[in-house]
Amino acid sequence: MISKAPFLSWDGPVIELQDLCRNFGDTRAVDHVSFTVPRGSVFGYIGPNGAGKTTSMRILATLGLPTSGDALVEGLSSINDPERVRARLGFMPDSFGTYADTNCAEYLDFFARSQGLIGRERTRRLRWVMDFTGMRSLASKPVRGLSKGMRQRLCLGRALIHDPAVLILDEPAAGLDPRARIDLRRIIRSLAADNKTILISSHILTELAEMCDRVGIIEQGELLATGTFDEIRGTLRQNRDVLIRVAGTTEAALRSLATFEDVEVKSSEEHRVHFTIDGGDHRQMEVLRVLVEAGIELLEFSSKDDSLEDVFLQITDGRVQ
Repeated sequence: MISKAPFLSWDGPVIELQDLCRNFGDTRAVDHVSFTVPRGSVFGYIGPNGAGKTTSMRILATLGLPTSGDALVEGLSSINDPERVRARLGFMPDSFGTYADTNCAEYLDFFARSQGLIGRERTRRLRWVMDFTGMRSLASKPVRGLSKGMRQRLCLGRALIHDPAVLILDEPAAGLDPRARIDLRRIIRSLAADNKTILISSHILTELAEMCDRVGIIEQGELLATGTFDEIRGTLRQNRDVLIRVAGTTEAALRSLATFEDVEVKSSEEHRVHFTIDGGDHRQMEVLRVLVEAGIELLEFSSKDDSLEDVFLQITDGRVQ
């Protein structure tokens, strides 16, 4: 039975990977990966299949051993102190087994017992998990009859049953319909607001952009960038899409735009010009100033920043191993 002693107060990073490496023969699946995640935040782990996300997440979850380096949860090593780490984290893998002959309540109760929960505490945790994940009305429903979205909720409930400080979620949105993804995003943000620390991987980059405080981009085992979305985007060549709409014809606007070497006109039609420009806000302001000083009557000047997908494509090369 896992000891349920109170967790130590920990002021440092709740998740920390320290120069983590994992080799499989001649293949280095994880190549000197280091990052930290503070308490109460959501860290998005981004990369193609085979990039090393699942391997490093499994090491953190005490389900694998590194070739070198370490993975820490609240200052405890997943390698040297796995039992105390397991008491602090819940792991939701990308694929998980269920027991076909059990219903939802029995399934969650099994994992509550395996975590050493007894008596009123087990009853309280079961009630809270089923309410939080929206599974209470399905308590007596056989697990085999659940939809994909409900199975994901059930697995999340399993990971939450012992009230962990850390959640590791490997591709939790895979195969979910739009409503189920919205519900999952709401649940994750609610958990972060409750001071849970969450490491989540996903191929649905728009989802990560909306729910994560920081992201890490990994390819071929190498961590290429970490930080907030804006911090990472700020290190790249910024290519803004800009649309202007003018009161008259576009001829004068096109002449003014032609004075900028880094402006590329994508399309021009009656009253509208779509162009791209390299640079950030200040460069965009220069273009706007020139257009106004040229006497062009602007009805609209709007731009679109690079999305997380754009940033991912700029940073990665599409390498696989």
